[in-house]
Amino acid sequence: MFADRVDAGTRLAARLAHLRGEDVVVVGLPRGGVPVAYQVARRLAAPLDVILVRKLGVPFQPELAMGAIGEGGVRVLGDDVIAIAGVDERELAAVEDRERLELERRGQRYRSGRERKPLDGKVVIVVDDGIATGATARAACQVARGDGASRVILAVPVAPVDWTARLAGVADELISLDTPDLFFAVGQFYRDFTPVGDDEVIRYLERARGDLARVRAADGDEDPPAIDGEMALTLGSVTVGGHLSVPDGAAGIVVFAHGAGSSRHSPRNRHVAGVLNQAGLATLLFDLLTEREEVDRARVFDIELLAERLNGVTDWVRRQPGLAGLPIGYFGASTGAAAALVAAAALGDDIAAVVSRGGRPDLAGSRLPDVRSPTLLIVGGEDHLVLDLNRRARTSMRCTADLVVIPGATHLFEEPGTLDAAAEAATAWFSTHLGTTSAPEARS
Repeated sequence: MFADRVDAGTRLAARLAHLRGEDVVVVGLPRGGVPVAYQVARRLAAPLDVILVRKLGVPFQPELAMGAIGEGGVRVLGDDVIAIAGVDERELAAVEDRERLELERRGQRYRSGRERKPLDGKVVIVVDDGIATGATARAACQVARGDGASRVILAVPVAPVDWTARLAGVADELISLDTPDLFFAVGQFYRDFTPVGDDEVIRYLERARGDLARVRAADGDEDPPAIDGEMALTLGSVTVGGHLSVPDGAAGIVVFAHGAGSSRHSPRNRHVAGVLNQAGLATLLFDLLTEREEVDRARVFDIELLAERLNGVTDWVRRQPGLAGLPIGYFGASTGAAAALVAAAALGDDIAAVVSRGGRPDLAGSRLPDVRSPTLLIVGGEDHLVLDLNRRARTSMRCTADLVVIPGATHLFEEPGTLDAAAEAATAWFSTHLGTTSAPEARS
C-alpha cells in the first residue's frame, strides 16, 4: 500500500493538514515512526520530537509484545499475553531492566543534551509507522498525557481493523489511513520497510528543527538574505573551495559534483546552476579535490573518496542557519554523477533528488540498487557509449529513475541549445522533488 515510510508520512500529513495553525507538537516513535512523523511535522509547520518507548518482548519470542515502557516511568502490561506465555515476575523484570537501559541510551543519543519539547497544554500528535499490538502506542499516549497534553491524537498509516476497540480511551482521537481485514504485520503494507537506524532518526530531528526555523523566519518576513559568493569548506583534514548561491526564499539546495578534470568554475555547471537559481533553488558548487590531489589520477577516479567528500559537504549544508532544513538535491556530471549516486545511497531519504548530466552511473557499481532518491539521467543523443552505459545503469536502479536524451548533444553538451535543454530538464526534476513553484517542462 505504501512505497516507504516517506510516502506513508506524506499521505498521513495530508489527512492531518486541518491541524496546521493549532498549537501542535508532533512526536514520533523511534525508530520507524520518526520518518513518518517528520512528514507530518513539516506539513503542519510544527515542532518534532520523539517519545521514547520500548516494547517488552516475550523472552522466547521477542517480536511478541507483552507490554511496553516509556519515559517518565510509564509501564503498560498485557496481562493476557503474559499469562498465555507463562512469563514469571523474574523474567518480566529482566526484560524491563534491559529495555530501560536502551531507553536511556536512545534518549541521550537522540537529544544530545537538549530538553524534551514541552507538551503541557499542547495538541500532541503521536505518530508511528503502523499499529500491531498497540502496546508501544498506548505507552506513548500515556507519556503525552502525563506531560500535560491538552489533547492527544494517535495517527498511523495502517492498523488492524479492530484497533479502535483495542485502544479505546488511549487517545482523544485515533486516525489510521487504512484498516485492512488481513493484517499480519505492519511491514506487509510497505514495499520498502528497511529498518531505521539511530543516525537516521537524528538527521530527521535536525532537519525538522531547520524547517521550523525557516517557517518562523518567513512568518516574521525575515527570509534569509540572498547570498552569492566564494567560500572555503573544511572537510576533515582538507580544505576545498566552493561557490554558494542562495536566492531569496530558496525552496531547496542543489549540491554539484563535477567530473574528472573539472572544478567549481566549470562554465557548464555554472550555467546550469544559474538556471536553478532563477527557479528559486540554492546551489553549491565545490571542488571535490584539492589542487595537489587533482594531479593524482587515482584520486580523480576514486568514487568512494569523492562520495565521502560530497557527504561531508552535505553535513556542512545541514549545519548552516540559512540552509538547515532545506531539501537537498545532487547534480553530478561525468564521474561526479557516480559520486552523487554513491553518496545518495548512503544518505537514503535525506537526498530529495539526483540529476546526472553526461554521467557515468555505471561507476557507482553495486551501490546503484541502494539509491532511494528519484534520479534523472540526462545524456546527449550523440554520446552513444555513455548513453548505453546509462541505459544499463537504469535497469539496476530500484528507485524512480528516468532517462532524458537530448537530441544532437555530444558528451560535453557543446552544441547550440543542448546545454539549455539539459538545464531545463534538471530544473523540472528538482522543482518537482524539492518543492519549488516554477517547473519548466523538460524537453525529450
